[in-house]
Amino acid sequence: MHNRPLSERYSTALVTGGAGFVGSHLVDALLEDGLSVISVDDYSAGKEENHAHLAGNPRFRAVKADVSVAEQIAPHLEGVDIVFHEAVSKNTVCMRDPARDLDVNAHGTLNVLLAAKAAGVKKFVHASTGSVYGEAQYFPTDEKHPLDPASYYGVSKLGAEKYARLFSDLHDLDTTILRYYHVFGPRQDNSDVGGVVSIFGRRAITDKPLIIYGDGTQLRSFTSVHDVVRINKLAAMHEGTRGKAYNCASGVKVTIQELADAVLKYFGKEHLGIEYRDWKPGDVLKFDVDNSKLKSLGFEFDYTFEQGLGETLEWLKQHLMVRV
Repeated sequence: MHNRPLSERYSTALVTGGAGFVGSHLVDALLEDGLSVISVDDYSAGKEENHAHLAGNPRFRAVKADVSVAEQIAPHLEGVDIVFHEAVSKNTVCMRDPARDLDVNAHGTLNVLLAAKAAGVKKFVHASTGSVYGEAQYFPTDEKHPLDPASYYGVSKLGAEKYARLFSDLHDLDTTILRYYHVFGPRQDNSDVGGVVSIFGRRAITDKPLIIYGDGTQLRSFTSVHDVVRINKLAAMHEGTRGKAYNCASGVKVTIQELADAVLKYFGKEHLGIEYRDWKPGDVLKFDVDNSKLKSLGFEFDYTFEQGLGETLEWLKQHLMVRV
């Protein structure tokens, strides 16, 4: 695997959604690699506290801007040679406001791509999602699987992917698409529209029963945010990733029921129990993901599910204690 620092090839990076969960971890890693980093975020989901430890860093700049408004984005691309596009209207938002979901995920991506092209950016790494496949027709699901999303979110993210691929073909912009699956770790949003690991953790810490929508048989491939950051760095440095899409999933197979049981056991709170409610519309039942294309680049996952879960829950416990 390529472990060379990104500073060998790039000097200034821009991270959209840079104050968010994955984006803020990526910002930290890029700064550690010696780059100057611009974080662009509208703070609808991102949090200023995720950058609090960077106060006074001369190579870091935080900008408040909305990717769906082109005029707010274009000025900040000047001098940037690599873009990591992490800004997203999440799956949990799309049912409430599908028009906003489209505006951020598809139109926002087009805006950032146009600005990147105009600025002469060398590399564009686009964060997508396994939701572009929809309900899988075969397992394990590889990158050749039909793209037939089952949610507004999946449709808007597929549109974004198509724009990224088009810019690679039409404008010779070096783009790579990374399809995320169930990323978890410190800083994950634990609100009711956040990630299931952190939602379960918050409810357990605050002595509330966990809530499962459906029967708990949903299969997921939880992937550590630290591995996802390393995948982004590999995509940025490996010549063979140009114009290609990769599944970014650990290969771990954990059901929602198993996750809930593990969280309750971790805190010794099995007595809280679990409430089962109606299935959520568009919820994909099974994710069994083929990550061999990513591994063919030399990538190896560092974090086991147990390691990632422990780190996430410990961070959440400290975070919630501070807030209380």
